[in-house]
Amino acid sequence: MSAKTVKKSAIWSDEEKAAMRERAKELKAEARMNKDREAGEKAVMAEIAKMPEPDRSMAKRIHEIVKTNAPMLLPRTWYGMPAYTNADGKVVCFFKAASKYNMRYASFGFQEAAKIDDGNMWADDFAIVKMTATEEAKITALVKKAVS
Repeated sequence: MSAKTVKKSAIWSDEEKAAMRERAKELKAEARMNKDREAGEKAVMAEIAKMPEPDRSMAKRIHEIVKTNAPMLLPRTWYGMPAYTNADGKVVCFFKAASKYNMRYASFGFQEAAKIDDGNMWADDFAIVKMTATEEAKITALVKKAVS
């Protein structure tokens, strides 16, 4: 293979590979962020600041909703996106910017540590195209349920 030939992966997109590299960096800093709210807050706000609109505004608003309604969760980054962990360091919820993966919509999701179970089947990821009072109310209710 010549130096000019670039081998593309048939499995991972460039965006996914970048997210995995970001995650590797995060793992190195994870222990500190899980115990240090200030370090986690700083990392989350730095990632939000890099986002283009409307992702940035949505991420800021979700960050405020989580801080207000689930103050026991610690902010940190997860695959380069804002996430919020419980006392055990497990991700409860996270925001995924549309711009990060060239998607049509941003999303707000939950991991297994969230207490959002509802019978035998429930949604754990929600698409967000626009943030209005209606979406804010739904997110607030989900965050409260996740930490109940």
